[in-house]
Amino acid sequence: MKTYDVIVIGAGSVGIPLAWSLAGRGFKVAVLDHEASWGRGQNRAAIGGIRATHSDPAKIKICLESIKIVSAIKEDFGLDLEWRQGGYLYVAFDEVTKASFLSLLEIQKAAGLDIDWIGPDRIAELAPGLNREGLLGGTFSPGDGFASPLAAATAFHKLAMDSGVDFFFDHRVEAIEVRGGLVQSLEAGGETWSAALYVNAAGAEASELASLADLSLPVHPDCHEAGVTEPVRPFLQPMIVDMRPDAESGNYYFYQAATGQVVFCITPRPQIWGRDKDSTSEFLPLCLRRMLELYPRLRNLRVRRTWRGMYPMTPDGLPLVGYPEEAQNFLQAVGMCGQGFMMGPGLGKILAESIHTGGCAKNPAGNTDYGVIFEELACSRSFEHSEFLR
Repeated sequence: MKTYDVIVIGAGSVGIPLAWSLAGRGFKVAVLDHEASWGRGQNRAAIGGIRATHSDPAKIKICLESIKIVSAIKEDFGLDLEWRQGGYLYVAFDEVTKASFLSLLEIQKAAGLDIDWIGPDRIAELAPGLNREGLLGGTFSPGDGFASPLAAATAFHKLAMDSGVDFFFDHRVEAIEVRGGLVQSLEAGGETWSAALYVNAAGAEASELASLADLSLPVHPDCHEAGVTEPVRPFLQPMIVDMRPDAESGNYYFYQAATGQVVFCITPRPQIWGRDKDSTSEFLPLCLRRMLELYPRLRNLRVRRTWRGMYPMTPDGLPLVGYPEEAQNFLQAVGMCGQGFMMGPGLGKILAESIHTGGCAKNPAGNTDYGVIFEELACSRSFEHSEFLR
């Protein structure tokens, strides 16, 4: 039997940063993943946005932690994540959208987010060439940004390895033994594994993993496509988000990476449930039509490739984080709803500190109560212990 303090299942956006943070606090950690290497689940399908611009205070605080971590890694460890702090710009073309954005500002600012309403002239400075017809303004959060998911996953994997984390790839969890309200062991890779604490960070496969412990998680993946252009000289500062829906799609968003490519994505309507990772013929005509209507100067860019990934969705669009009563040492950190890349580093740090201190702690500077953030995330869903499994 292989024995560890903590066994994390899932070497992706949440699992790797969590393992690194746990090892840094003295835990003996193993990470198991059925893929051949790290980041090969939904992490590699992420487009790279890292924003603290959310409507939920707990998610704002978690992502502020993520931004602190990601923005410091190059200076602290010499690892380049292609981080670019270009900000997020949410544009408004009607009074209803404007009112909705303005109503969120008070909540967002109270949670510590640097964000404000800006007018069309300022938007034109940030995004020269954007179609201003009917533009009322938008909210801009300059602290947000974007990074390379591939570079970030590789960096976090290296940091975790250097901190003593053991990674076991091609290890699919096949069975979980639960007895007396605790996970006693699990079977993976033809071996038996034991730990004081187990973590479900399996992304789109979180529900299947939980079912091995007789837990029912409402995490269901839906499919989203994205694309990237050839690189060109810098011309666009923020990630642009247009929330206006049409008959075939919801919001869409795009940004120019530090390396010059424009990366883009769109939310299909209706949602496409399932695990199909094949690109479709519908994505480019739909997404590019909407992007060019908003930003005509993109028309001469050549698309280099497209891809498809999955959002592990929950019924209310918020993550599932907590300990079920039926398996009280089986921490669920799942249902990131397509935001695992941006939440992972901050959530990993907060969960590691909570685990290290028994649930409530402040960081060394004394200005962030990680235990409170953890409770806010749980309480914002009105789920507690086994209730969040319903």
